[in-house]
Amino acid sequence: MKKWKYFRYDEFKCPCCGENKTDPKLIDMLDKARELAGVPFIINSGYRCEKHNKEVGGKSNSAHLKGKACDIACADGFSRFAIVNALLKAGFVRIGIAKTFIHVDIDDEKNLMVMWVY
Repeated sequence: MKKWKYFRYDEFKCPCCGENKTDPKLIDMLDKARELAGVPFIINSGYRCEKHNKEVGGKSNSAHLKGKACDIACADGFSRFAIVNALLKAGFVRIGIAKTFIHVDIDDEKNLMVMWVY
């Protein structure tokens, strides 16, 4: 498996079954964004199996199920700004912002150039 500067592939595995189908392109882009942000990216949720996705209330068409999404922990406004700014510069075009995390995905079967709040 490819090596990244800031991430390990197993950080993205499903916590309930250990399965991991994360698209390496997602991690490539995250690694670039992390370099630009200058703040840690703690992955709360990466790949999800069907069972785990249901347990956490994920949508039935969630990009997490395809290994094309992750949620990054975010505790304050400074980190939130740094992370979102870096994600945009790294080429992400699908970003969701919640109080405690930032969702990012590369699911090109969904609307692009969107940012939403939870």
